[in-house]
Amino acid sequence: MSNENQNTTSIALVGVGGQGILLASEICAQTAMICGFDVKTNEVHGMAQRGGSVVAQIRYGTKVHSPLIAPGTASVLVALERIEALRYHEYLAADGLAVVNAQRIVPVTVSMGAATYPDDAQQRLEKAFSRLIYLDAEAIAEKLGNIRAANTVLLGAMSTELDMPVESWKEAIQKCCKPKFVDVNLAAFDAGMAAMIK
Repeated sequence: MSNENQNTTSIALVGVGGQGILLASEICAQTAMICGFDVKTNEVHGMAQRGGSVVAQIRYGTKVHSPLIAPGTASVLVALERIEALRYHEYLAADGLAVVNAQRIVPVTVSMGAATYPDDAQQRLEKAFSRLIYLDAEAIAEKLGNIRAANTVLLGAMSTELDMPVESWKEAIQKCCKPKFVDVNLAAFDAGMAAMIK
């Protein structure tokens, strides 16, 4: 293993277009920068506007040379849609944590009849990941008054696994979110953290 890998934390964020992956990625990167880390990010938009897969990779550490996550090296995989977690499971290290939203978004291939959406998604996730947090981030965000804050709920859950203080995450949320959405996103982050403590 290279020196870089030993001192670098890799986070993979996956989902479909419109779920707020890019904002979540921006918050992660900003948090790492606030903490004084070198940060590299890579975003693959895919068919983001049409509900296609979106992947964001964030790597931070003392010195990071590449934004690309090698298979089997991510500390955390955050999935805003459950089947996307299965699609990209190879990113996660054997002892890594998968934080997966229970939301089901039927892809175009399924609605056109070219594929089927598995009924046993949760069971497949439990089999695929030795460390799995499976939560209904939409339901948590909806209670806070904005279902679109589900991405920040998942960041709150994920943050408990990483070496960056809560204050830095909250500063990043304030920097990255539009002013009128800051409060709900801060509340969503707290709710995600609370879901991990239960």
